[in-house]
Amino acid sequence: MFFLDAILSAPFTRSRAAIAAIALALSMPAAAQVAAPPKPLPVVTIKVAGHALKVEVVATAEQRARGLMFREKLGRNDGMLFIFDEPGYHSMWMMNTYIPLSVAFVDGEGRILNVEDMQPKTLDSHAAQGPARYAIETNIGWFAERKIKAGDKVTGLPKP
Repeated sequence: MFFLDAILSAPFTRSRAAIAAIALALSMPAAAQVAAPPKPLPVVTIKVAGHALKVEVVATAEQRARGLMFREKLGRNDGMLFIFDEPGYHSMWMMNTYIPLSVAFVDGEGRILNVEDMQPKTLDSHAAQGPARYAIETNIGWFAERKIKAGDKVTGLPKP
């Protein structure tokens, strides 16, 4: 902030004001700066035990970290497909997520490992019960309404 103090204490000119504004922006934490909206994600239709589900595909660490945070609604047969870099006992939580969701963890062969219901704005951890390569989030109850359970098959999954 010494640099900014020196600029602000100097006689005011348009160029000094511009430099001060740039210095102030650079000194602000990233969270306080206006972030660009996320880029549109690729969308595919997968079949979960024969039921069509349109999903946005997230495959990078940044995309997975954001997930469905800050969304206020989700279409009836819409969701998000998380593709993990490696199979593992991945887990999800609902911080900054406003929609109640269900998540299905899926192995590399497309078999559902487990399905968990998740409440909005919580820090509860919901984990895969085996090495998951994918996770599918959709509206809470979507899997239960269709009697989808562990062992059921998901088809149309993009390759990792």
